[in-house]
Amino acid sequence: MHCRLSEPRHPDAQRGVALVVALLVFGLSAALLVAMQSEFTLFYQRGSNLFLAEQGHAYLRGAEELATLVLVTDYDADQSREQPRDDLGEIWAQQATPYPLDEGGWLLGSLQDLQGRFNLNWLATSTADVDESGEDSARFTPAQAFFIRLLQALPEVPLGSQEAIAVTQAIGDWLDPDTITRPLGAEDDFYSGQSPSYRSANRPMASVSELRAVANMTPELYHALAPLVTVWPQTPAPLNVHTAALPLLRAVNGDGELLPLGEVEGESLFQRQRSEGGFVSLEDLLEDPVFTDKNMQGVSSLLGESSAWFLLSAEVEVADRNMRLYSVLHRDGRTVRAVARASGSL
Repeated sequence: MHCRLSEPRHPDAQRGVALVVALLVFGLSAALLVAMQSEFTLFYQRGSNLFLAEQGHAYLRGAEELATLVLVTDYDADQSREQPRDDLGEIWAQQATPYPLDEGGWLLGSLQDLQGRFNLNWLATSTADVDESGEDSARFTPAQAFFIRLLQALPEVPLGSQEAIAVTQAIGDWLDPDTITRPLGAEDDFYSGQSPSYRSANRPMASVSELRAVANMTPELYHALAPLVTVWPQTPAPLNVHTAALPLLRAVNGDGELLPLGEVEGESLFQRQRSEGGFVSLEDLLEDPVFTDKNMQGVSSLLGESSAWFLLSAEVEVADRNMRLYSVLHRDGRTVRAVARASGSL
């Protein structure tokens, strides 16, 4: 009986197998470490981003609280005035300066008077009847006539009277609850023919940006008009003559007038408003020589001297990252609340 024994493996072959196994284990370990490092880096970055976002948001809400304090302080100061009013000489209207943060970066906030702007929701109402004479004054409410004049007072986008009327009527159709097209206006039959098609809102505007969807509104006109108009409050309140910009002052004209005040006349009013003390009162404005022999009863119903609605624009820089907050603030006595907020990053 014969047995054949296998020859032992060569030691070099065994070492080669062990080396290959070791390399495989090392490669697998390295791949796992790289994957773990990548996951850890991603997790760390996400956590860092969330922390910085929360930190920036906390600073911005702090700016909102500070704005609330400023508005309450202003309200208290107004109570000692013989004739309370809100003007550009008050604490809330002062130029904003960056506030340095302890850990680096800065915080900046400013308040704007939303009642120093024309409220677009005024345009929902139209005159029910047309005067037999066919005069333009019989076709438009004081608010519509004011807006038509405002559109023609924009220096960046010169509009003619008919163009201004078409824009005004289209906005009115966008706002009113019916689907009846006003003269030169636009309702669903117009918007359904657009690409893509859509329908008119038939409700008060919730944002000035809705203007971009309205017929006859060009990008150039929107950018010129946006800083001068508002949708707050949705039930319009009087326009504050002490904070209104130059084009808005030019739009203050006699009832029945569809043309704004001339540039020289408007500049005269603007210089009076920005001078120390400004207009003594609304009556002082309406008694200005530029309004001599003009009927101001209708337009005066749109005007006022105090404000309850403000826009806070706050910006913060944390770890070289910028964030913004826009808050619509409503002041009712000593109570201030945020009714709308929008935030974003730069």
